[in-house]
Amino acid sequence: MDTAVIAPAAPAPVRVPALGWAAAFGAVVLMYLCFNENGVLLAQSWEVLHEFFHDGRHVFGVPCH
Repeated sequence: MDTAVIAPAAPAPVRVPALGWAAAFGAVVLMYLCFNENGVLLAQSWEVLHEFFHDGRHVFGVPCH
C-alpha cells in the first residue's frame, strides 16, 4: 500500500477593492486625530467633538495629560 503525498495548493492572492483601501485610510486618519488632537484643531467651536476625542484616548489607554 503506497501513500501518495499531495502538495498543498498555493493560496490565491486576496484582492482588496479601492473602496476598502479608502475606508482603511479614513480610519487611520480618524485614529490619528483621536489620539493626537489636544485642542489645537477643535478647541474653538467644536468643544463637544474635542471632548469625544479626549475621552476616546482614555478608552484606548493613550495618555493625554
